[in-house]
Parts: sequence; structure tokens; C-alpha cells
Amino acid sequence: MPRADRASQFMPFAALKGFEEALAAKEKIIVPKVELSEDALEYLDFQINKLRVGDRVTVVYYEDDAYVKKTGMVTKINPQAGYLTVVTTDIGFEDIRDIQF
Repeated sequence: MPRADRASQFMPFAALKGFEEALAAKEKIIVPKVELSEDALEYLDFQINKLRVGDRVTVVYYEDDAYVKKTGMVTKINPQAGYLTVVTTDIGFEDIRDIQF
């Protein structure tokens, strides 16, 4: 038997296709989105209005059933569409929980 054929008989084998992905999906913890109080919303609005392109910020926002923290430079602010861009990530105003300068 050639050496290449002998090595292939010891290659990993997935008997159940998609099983690893299903396990990973089951392990994911879903975090519900927090509804902010009126005071928190006003303060967040104040912080968003203070933002300028080029500011270095840390934003905590809701994405894919979890809260994510992104630190970087603000590259775009679009108040009409309701989002800001930190580096290359677009973040909707309604998903933001906290902004730190």
C-alpha cells in the first residue's frame, strides 16, 4: 500500500455532518435586550450628539442575541439613518447601551 493511502485511513472522520455546528449553537447563551429608562435614553442621546468623527470611543451594543463591546475611532455618524460607524462596524442608535469617550 502506498504511503499516501496509508495516511488517509487515519484522517478524522465526521460521522454526523453538522453535529459540531449544532452543538455550538446549543452552547450559545442568549441575552435579552435591556430596555433603557427615560433618563438613560436622554443621557445616551446627549452622548451621541457630543460624538464627532475621529473620536476614540468604547461602545457597548446589542448584536446577535448578546452585548458586544467595540473600541475604536468613530469613522461615520449618520443621524438621519440612526447609526454610527466605529472603525468598520455600523451600530444602530437603538442597539447602543453605553458610550465611553
